[in-house]
Amino acid sequence: MIKVLVVDDSALVRKLFGRVLGNEADFEVQFARNGVEALQQIKDFRPAVVTLDIQMPEMGGLECLDRIMVENPCPVVMVSSRTAEGAEDTLEALRLGAVDFVLKPAGAVSLRIDEFAPQLVQKIRIAATAKLKASVRLRERVLHRTRQRGRSPAAPARRRTARASGDGLVLVGTSTGGPSALESLLTPLPANFPWPIVVAQHMPASFTGALAKRLDELCAVHVVEVVRPTQLEAAHVYIGRGDADLIVTRRAAGLMAMSAPADAGYPWHPSTNRLVDSAMRHVAPEQLIGVLMTGMGNDGAAAMARLHEAGGTTIAEAKDTAVVWGMPGELVAAGGADWTEPVHTIAARLQELTPNAADP
Repeated sequence: MIKVLVVDDSALVRKLFGRVLGNEADFEVQFARNGVEALQQIKDFRPAVVTLDIQMPEMGGLECLDRIMVENPCPVVMVSSRTAEGAEDTLEALRLGAVDFVLKPAGAVSLRIDEFAPQLVQKIRIAATAKLKASVRLRERVLHRTRQRGRSPAAPARRRTARASGDGLVLVGTSTGGPSALESLLTPLPANFPWPIVVAQHMPASFTGALAKRLDELCAVHVVEVVRPTQLEAAHVYIGRGDADLIVTRRAAGLMAMSAPADAGYPWHPSTNRLVDSAMRHVAPEQLIGVLMTGMGNDGAAAMARLHEAGGTTIAEAKDTAVVWGMPGELVAAGGADWTEPVHTIAARLQELTPNAADP
C-alpha cells in the first residue's frame, strides 16, 4: 500500500486529487489544508509520498518542504503553476529536496482532471520508488536531531589523467531528479572547461529557461537554453528547450545545437537518444563523452550504448546517488557504461577525460 498525503488549501483540488488517487487500489490517501497540518500529518500518517501545493496560507509549500526535508524526509512531488514565478518556486523546491513536480492543468482544474490524472498517478508511483539523497540537508538534519555540531564528509580525492584530445563534446541526459544532479555536475567545473556540454533534461518548456538561468548563476561555465540555432563553444552548457528535442548539427562555422520539434518516435523530450544519435553523425565517437544521470525509464541508454561500442566514452550515475536509477541503470545493464560514478564525482571524471581543464 502506498500512503499518499495530499496537501492543498483548495477543497476542490483535494476532492479531485482524492477521486483520482482513490481509484488506485494500492493507494491510501489522506489530506492536509496547509503546511502546518501537513507537518503533523506526516508524523502521524507516515506517508510514502507527499503532494505539496506551493501557494498556501499559514505555511506555504516551500517553507513546509524545508521543514519536511529537515525533520521527516520523505519523497515530495510539488504541484506547480505554469507561470514564470511557478517555475522559479518549483526549481527552488527541487533544490530543497523535492523529488519531482507536476503542473496543474491550465484553466479550470475540474475540466481537465481526466487528462491530468495519469500523469499525477505516474509521478506519485515514481516518487514512491525514489531514493532521497543522503546528502540533502544533511547538516540541518543532524543539528535538528542532535542539537550538536555537524561535520561534512571530506571531498573525494581527484586524480587527473587526460584521456582525450582536440575538439569534443559532452552529452548529458537526465530526467527525474535531474535539476539537482545537474547542479552537482556543473558547479565544480572550471570557467575554462575545454568542451561544450549539451543537456537533454526532461522538463516542460516553461521550466527549462528558468533552469538554465539558475544554473548560470551558480556555475563558472556559462549556461543557456537553446531556443534558436546556437554555435557550440567551450565552457558553455546548452540546455534543450522543454517539450521539444535538442539535436547537434554541423554548419560552416562549426558545431551547432538546435531545438527541433518533438519526434513522436521518441517517448521523452528533450530526447537523450535523439541528441546522442545526432551528435554521432557529426563528431567522431572518440571525441564524445556521454553522461546519463538520474531518471525514470531508459531514454539515452540505447544511444549511449551504441556510442560506447563505437569507441566513445560513457558515464552512468551510480545507483547510490540516483534519485531514480532507471536511465543510468539501463545503460549499465546493457554493458554500455565505461564508468559508473556517484553524482558528486562525475565532474572530476569529466576533467580527467578532457584535455587542458584547469583544476577546480
